[in-house]
Amino acid sequence: MTVSAHESPPAPAAPSGHTSRALLLDLDGVLLDTRPVMRKAWRKVQETHGVALPFHDYERHLGREFGDIMRRLGVTDAEAVRRTYESESMATAHLAQEFTGIVEMLHAFVAADWRLGVVTSKHVDRAAPLLARLGCPFATIRTPAGAGRTKPAPDPLLLALVDLGVDPAAAVYVGDMAVDQESAARAGVAYIHAGWGYGKPTAPAPETAASPMELLHHLLPAKQLVEGRRV
Repeated sequence: MTVSAHESPPAPAAPSGHTSRALLLDLDGVLLDTRPVMRKAWRKVQETHGVALPFHDYERHLGREFGDIMRRLGVTDAEAVRRTYESESMATAHLAQEFTGIVEMLHAFVAADWRLGVVTSKHVDRAAPLLARLGCPFATIRTPAGAGRTKPAPDPLLLALVDLGVDPAAAVYVGDMAVDQESAARAGVAYIHAGWGYGKPTAPAPETAASPMELLHHLLPAKQLVEGRRV
């Protein structure tokens, strides 16, 4: 099937037999609400480096690697700004909270034998401690520290699927920004927009889940949910 620059293929059917399926997820705005952390970090950048740009200008580029965002904003001395931002982000990481239902959703997919991975533009030293809080056995985590280009290139999604041993046609990527949608389309991976996140999708409108539980029940029929598990 031919996929246009911003159009993802339909989500795969629920797994059957021994077919391996993969669920790839963005971090910020999908797994965890990190907006309070980002606001604090950006305020520190403003104070330390005299950057006048409001947080909204930074936020609208979320999903891209930090250096890419700085280039788009015309911020000079980007590496010094990065160090300030990352230091403050780690100091205030306790302000991040998982979205309601996200942990239950993740464990339900694990119980149904889906392979889970994270594809994020957050650097690994900040991503790893946040993901550890979820208590989920992610089989792969792809960050800008790894090989390949960053989103919206398809590289991180495709490399994550190589890690998992899953074909793009048997995978779903859940993101909340237009850059996530574009990356999925370019990788030939089905995309579902996290309606509980920070951004809006672009045309053509992708499938949207209003909550983690809605995503779960869309991709897993009731018969595949583990009896007695709270979902």
